[in-house]
Amino acid sequence: MKGIFPIEKFRNLQTPFYYYDTDLLRNTLNVINREAERYENFQVHYAVKANANAKILAVIRDSGMGADCVSGGEIRAALQAGFPAGKIVYAGVGKADWEIELGLDNDILCFNVESVPELEVINALAAAKGKVARVAFRINPNVGAHTHAHITTGLAENKFGISMDDMDRVIDLALGMSNVRFIGLHFHIGSQILDMGDFAALCNRINELQARLAARRILVEHINVGGGLGIDYQHPNRQPVPDFAAYFACYHKHLRRYGQQTIHFELGRSIVGQCGSLITQVLYVKQGTHKQFAIVDAGMTDLIRPALYQAYHKIENLTSERPVETYDVVGPICESSDVFGKAVDLNGVTRHDLLALRSAGAYGEIMASGYNCRALPQGYTSDELRD
Repeated sequence: MKGIFPIEKFRNLQTPFYYYDTDLLRNTLNVINREAERYENFQVHYAVKANANAKILAVIRDSGMGADCVSGGEIRAALQAGFPAGKIVYAGVGKADWEIELGLDNDILCFNVESVPELEVINALAAAKGKVARVAFRINPNVGAHTHAHITTGLAENKFGISMDDMDRVIDLALGMSNVRFIGLHFHIGSQILDMGDFAALCNRINELQARLAARRILVEHINVGGGLGIDYQHPNRQPVPDFAAYFACYHKHLRRYGQQTIHFELGRSIVGQCGSLITQVLYVKQGTHKQFAIVDAGMTDLIRPALYQAYHKIENLTSERPVETYDVVGPICESSDVFGKAVDLNGVTRHDLLALRSAGAYGEIMASGYNCRALPQGYTSDELRD
């Protein structure tokens, strides 16, 4: 849908760059808040790893959401964007001492702990500061998600989290420590999940674990179910806002809650994925023996998902109404995997045409690199291009 892009403004910008439709982002945030507020004590945290562009973080902060961080750098970005420290949760299998200390110094809401050694370090660092750290334990529920193997995180053999068999022992360790306070359980089974049955299966496993704790008279005040809701990469215009109503209703229906438990969600891709596009310019059209190539100035350094995950992004020619032809759309990087799409049907391509790689708001700009000594892509919002 070419009408959603300010093409004349694009011509004055250096390609490649990211473009974010902040109207769509705000609409998405409004839908999330409306649907989450239907249920008592549902709290949403934005997964900063999806996109940490400062302008995007500011819009999300204004919605009132918290922040889910997986590094000290992300904690800093969230704080600089104005997220309250009391709404920041911090996960990650390899938290460095300085990152833990940053969380302690700012009194963040919770550390999602993934191993016994990490728990011991947090307790020691908190003791040195005379603080008590709130902790939740990330438990591997051994629930498989219908998604790519590289973004499935809830199986027993993943590097993340603590096994179900070890849960009671680790909780007992925490209860015996003076400088941590056990407040909850944390789960995350993967990303780009479209089958609500996967989330229902997670709820069933959480119910089992909570029943086990309840039998020991251990009640958990904080249940963090992670995120993982996917988006429609094939048809970004058909459903630009994911089905958050079904997502939250699934947890309301299947998750057994004890008392006034708070249920925390960590949504990333489903918030920002559809609002972003990578805009790139055609450098050359190359005729091969059996195919033709549209060679563009964006590469895997700007959007690595197709090379890393064989991910699909819908590609549109924004500046052509010529008859449709078929192209392999490739970048300039010296790697054979620098391909955005093979056998892509596009309105006839010529040099200087502008192409949009859609649904690139999540894990796009944030994963860009300087390989081949390339400059990082800039990010622009619809707000600033209207000015």
